[in-house]
Amino acid sequence: MKVISTAAASTSRRTFAIGLASSAALLLSACGGGSAAPDAGASEAPQDLAEGGSSTITVWVDTPRVAVLEDIAAKFKEDTGITVELVGKETVREDFITAVPTGEGPDMIVGAHDWLGQLVQNGVVAPIELGDKADEFAESSIKAMTYEGATYGVPFAIENIGLVRNTDMVADPVETFDEVIANGKQVVADGEAEYPVLIGLDPKQGDPYHLYPLQTSMGAPVFGTGPDGGYDASKLELGNEGGIEFAKKLKEWGESGEKILNSNITGDIAKQQFIEGNSPYFLTGPWNVPDIQKAGINIAVDPLPTAGDQPAQAFIGVNGFFISSKSQNSLAANEFAVNYLTTEEVQDAMFAAGGRPPALKASFEKAASDPIVEAFGKNGQNGVPMPALPEMDAVWADWGGTELALIKGQGDPEEAWKTMVSNVEAKIGQ
Repeated sequence: MKVISTAAASTSRRTFAIGLASSAALLLSACGGGSAAPDAGASEAPQDLAEGGSSTITVWVDTPRVAVLEDIAAKFKEDTGITVELVGKETVREDFITAVPTGEGPDMIVGAHDWLGQLVQNGVVAPIELGDKADEFAESSIKAMTYEGATYGVPFAIENIGLVRNTDMVADPVETFDEVIANGKQVVADGEAEYPVLIGLDPKQGDPYHLYPLQTSMGAPVFGTGPDGGYDASKLELGNEGGIEFAKKLKEWGESGEKILNSNITGDIAKQQFIEGNSPYFLTGPWNVPDIQKAGINIAVDPLPTAGDQPAQAFIGVNGFFISSKSQNSLAANEFAVNYLTTEEVQDAMFAAGGRPPALKASFEKAASDPIVEAFGKNGQNGVPMPALPEMDAVWADWGGTELALIKGQGDPEEAWKTMVSNVEAKIGQ
C-alpha cells in the first residue's frame, strides 16, 4: 500500500486547540498493573450500617458487568455484614423510572450520565457526596455527573471518538478535515482504496454524534452554557452562523458534491470497509478497535480534524453508579458507592470487562500505557459531555434528519437548517 507523508503538507493548517478539561477517553484492551485494595485510602465503613436495618442493597447492572462486581460485593459483605445483590438488567433506565416511585426499585443502578436529566426530572436519583474523592477522577467525568449544581453519580468510564488512520496508507496525522479529504482522495486515486474517509451514518437519522466535532469546529454547539458551566436549554445555538455554514458543508461533502459522506454507509459497513483496507480513515470510537486490530490493520488514532477555526469537540459519554432517591438502605448504598466503587480495583476491573477506560485518574494512567488509549484520551480532553438535559430528547430527530437530507443533496442548506432549528425550538418551548 502506498504511504502518503504529510510531514510537509499544506502551510494553511489550523492549530488544533486542546481544551483544558481533564478527561479520559477510551480504548479496548484491558490494562495490567496492580490495584489498590478497597480499604486503601478509604474511610472505615460505619459499624452500624447493618444494625440500622440494612441487610441487603440491590444494584441493577447491565448483565456483562455482574461478574465484575462480585468480588467487591463480597468484600463489602465481609467488612459490613451487608449483602450486595447484583441483578443483571437489559432495560435499566426505563424499569428504574417505573419502579422507584412504587418502592420496588433497586438501591443503585449502573447507567449513562446523559440519563440524568430524565432521572432527576422524575425524582428517582439522589445526590451523592464524593468529597475529596472527586479530585481523584477526571474533571470531565465529575462535570458530566453533575446536574443543576449537584453531583449524582460515581463515574467509572469515559468514551469518545477519534480519527482512526491506517498507517500503511497515510503515514502522518493532519489537523484539518480538508487535509483528511485530500489525503484520502489521493489514496483512492492511486488505486489503494475506495473511500477517502469513512463515517458511518444511520440511513434514517444521519449521525449528529459522529459529525459533532466537525460542527463544533465551525462554532455551532447544540446548547450554550449557564453561569454554573452546565448546559442551558434556553440557549439553543444550533442556528447560529456556524450552524448555517456547517449545513452548507454537509451538502458540499455529500452525495451531490464531493461524495465524502455517503448515506448508504452505515456504521457496520464503514467498519467492515475499513477492516478490508478500503479507506485510510475511519471516524469512530474505541469499541471498533479490537476488530480492526484483529484484522491486522496497522492504525494510529489522530486528533479530531477541524472543519472551521474552532476546536473540534466530540461528545463524551460517562458511565457511572447512581443511588435511588427512595432507597431504604441509603447509608449502606452511599458507603458502597463512595468507599468501594471508587477504588482502583473496581475501576480497573470495569475497564477490563467493558473496554471503556476508567474515569479514575490512577486507573486511567495505567490504561494509557497503550498508545491507542492515550490517543483517544487526548481527544477526550477537548470533548464536552453529551447534554443530559431532558430537552435533548427533542433535538436528535430533527437534527439528524436534516443532516441526512443535506448529505443526500436535498434542499437548500440555509433554509433546511433554519427550519430544523425552528422545529426544535417549538418542541423545547422556546
